[in-house]
Amino acid sequence: MRIFIAFEGLCEPFDISQDQTVRAVKLMIKDFFHVQLSDDRQVRRFLELSYAGACLQDNWVLADVGITPGVTLRCVLKEEDKPILNVFSAVTKETLPIMGNIFLLSTAVSHLKTQVSRQCGLPVSVFRLRTPNGVELYDCNRLDSYGIDVGATLHLDVWAGWKEFLRGCLLGHKHSVRHRLSQQENLLRFQQRVALYIAAFLGHLNLAGWLLGAGVRADEPVGVHPSREWCRDTDHSDVAKCPVHAAVEAGQLLILKLFLSSSVECLDCIDPWGHSLLQIAIRQRHKDTVLYLASKLWSVVSCPLLSLPLRTYVKIKRWLLHAQKTIASRKFLGRSVPFQVRVGDSVLVDGFTQLETRAKVKLKTKDVLSARVSGGGCVAPTWPAGCGLEDSSLPRNMRLPRLQPATRDRVRRRRSNNRSVRRAECPSPEDSERNQNLWKTKVPLPPISHDTNPRPCFIYASPDAPAILSSSLASFSDHSGRTLRENAIFCLALASSFTEKPWLQQLGVARTLARRTVQKIS
Repeated sequence: MRIFIAFEGLCEPFDISQDQTVRAVKLMIKDFFHVQLSDDRQVRRFLELSYAGACLQDNWVLADVGITPGVTLRCVLKEEDKPILNVFSAVTKETLPIMGNIFLLSTAVSHLKTQVSRQCGLPVSVFRLRTPNGVELYDCNRLDSYGIDVGATLHLDVWAGWKEFLRGCLLGHKHSVRHRLSQQENLLRFQQRVALYIAAFLGHLNLAGWLLGAGVRADEPVGVHPSREWCRDTDHSDVAKCPVHAAVEAGQLLILKLFLSSSVECLDCIDPWGHSLLQIAIRQRHKDTVLYLASKLWSVVSCPLLSLPLRTYVKIKRWLLHAQKTIASRKFLGRSVPFQVRVGDSVLVDGFTQLETRAKVKLKTKDVLSARVSGGGCVAPTWPAGCGLEDSSLPRNMRLPRLQPATRDRVRRRRSNNRSVRRAECPSPEDSERNQNLWKTKVPLPPISHDTNPRPCFIYASPDAPAILSSSLASFSDHSGRTLRENAIFCLALASSFTEKPWLQQLGVARTLARRTVQKIS
């Protein structure tokens, strides 16, 4: 078939076959137009084909995406800089590209950690970087002293037992964060500051509002882990950053308004380098944030007898708060001291101590009795081995009642109660929070089936049919790395990129891609 390629103001015909891939078409264009392509460690020059508003991938077959004779494809020569380093996050299981030049390898590790923190939203005090060989990178050393080359992949590790807690913070799930908070007071306060920092960076209003209601201040520095408070001389400078600084750097105007409405002292919050909020917003070029902060700073507060500029009002309020803290520290000795490490606390020595700082999950009695596992972070209880419905080793308030024989009246009551409960069902608050944070595909997906045995009906009755189908499903998951539903979602997401096509044609493309996936495996 004959198609047309539009490249740099020219439109040339090409005779190709329908079973050719996009990669083969790009090679034909490269030879015809004498295009110089390159793929070195720093710069990559490549050709990109687009059709119906979507970029065609190299392994796609032209017939699979609905390309017919006479179609015009748009070809563009692109040049992009390759990342100087890659960082694999143990929390999100994603690889973060670190852009820059070759001089980044001659800088300190602390500079790299600052870039990683601004890209992923995690404070520098909750993660560490290490080489693929397991060597930890210290802030005071330079990257080239570890033998790191261009394009190397570093690993981002967090405190033991903090992965689920940080995932809940990144997704903005308030209930997941609440169930994974520690019971130790000093560790609990540190986790709350970390959660507020992440919520401010990513713009999770519900999580930030709940933490502010719990007493966490937006102008309070995140700090370091309680086990590392004794080594303040070697701390990273970014540990003094506050959640309000993260909100201004990320341009989260709604979060910033929430912080200022809860505490106007945030306007006078200075970062570790002496920059105000307005200066940070100007450097990051967030126009809306700059206009809002400027209007706030030059506003006037009306008092009963006089009117004060907001800057003066904030300074007076800070003086009052400082005086209150000083008086409280004199009345109650040791109540608020700058150095909070006490005798008996755990101490972490870098490179020597193997410390397990796991956040304990708080389980209530009703959660243990219900034994329900939800996505919000409830953990199923671990019962003692060999315990039945009634176990003498359990306390009385945790023993389950004896089962009684069911009668007709009781069955009727249960059915009526179940109907009334189903009518009164309402969506949980966590589902409403997920709707704000989950990725919304352009193609509507079918509902999740709750059938425990979703197998098609065969015409003939064979005892080996379920085994054959189960083995086929297992082999598909092993070779492709995705389940059937995940593969369908993947194909629908690819087909939805063809924005200029109607929905039914996008669905046809998704079916063809799914069929091709099965054929390649077989």
